[in-house]
Amino acid sequence: MKYARSLLAAAAVFGLATAAHAGGKPVVELFTSQSCYSCPPAEAYLGELAQRGDVIALEYHVDYWDDLVYGLVGRWKDVFSDPAFTARQRAYNFAIRSRGQVYTPQMIVGGTMQTVGSNRGAVEQAIRMAKRAKDKGIDVDVTRRSGGGLAIAVNGEAAASARVWLVRFERARTTQVKAGENKGKTLTNHHAVREMRRIGGWSGGSKSYDVADLVLAKGEGCAVLVQDERPGPILGAAECPASVTN
Repeated sequence: MKYARSLLAAAAVFGLATAAHAGGKPVVELFTSQSCYSCPPAEAYLGELAQRGDVIALEYHVDYWDDLVYGLVGRWKDVFSDPAFTARQRAYNFAIRSRGQVYTPQMIVGGTMQTVGSNRGAVEQAIRMAKRAKDKGIDVDVTRRSGGGLAIAVNGEAAASARVWLVRFERARTTQVKAGENKGKTLTNHHAVREMRRIGGWSGGSKSYDVADLVLAKGEGCAVLVQDERPGPILGAAECPASVTN
């Protein structure tokens, strides 16, 4: 009952769609833009989370800031922005908040909880909740294939169908912003997602996937997410082994 009450309380704070059941480390996703004046503190915090060993931190740069003109300093096109990431954020907001409006910086934890990305207290509370629920998640194992690429194994029970995603990201990059709201600032982004590739579906039980064509550039890393198709809860996640990263 105490745990159920904590979930109900979080629903009011975070906009909780369903309880987060993520096997392994909780996944924390920041939706941001280099053109957003209020975003750098959240990006710095995401950088701290990326260095911790207890979460998988990912940063998605949306594209709806790219065409906004900020007075005489003009507009800035985010070097990481992608309309696919905007679509992912909108899907989350429909699922969690029952609305299409989006904002930055927004943090999503476990695929089910959301809060302002710079609100450290709320994010840490969501992470704690996700950790308490993670044992109900599924097992995701990622290993390096002897001939190159990855071997992925997913095992557990499923209440609904899910998708298996390979997420490729840059570990860190510094950008000199020359226009827009952040003109003149030097921003360092961590774990900025460059690609989300669907590698298969999963509907329970034990299943294996091979990713033979994985090519990571210097300074890149990757993670595997198993997520409800809505998108909804991240059922399980694992980072790629260091031996396949640069």
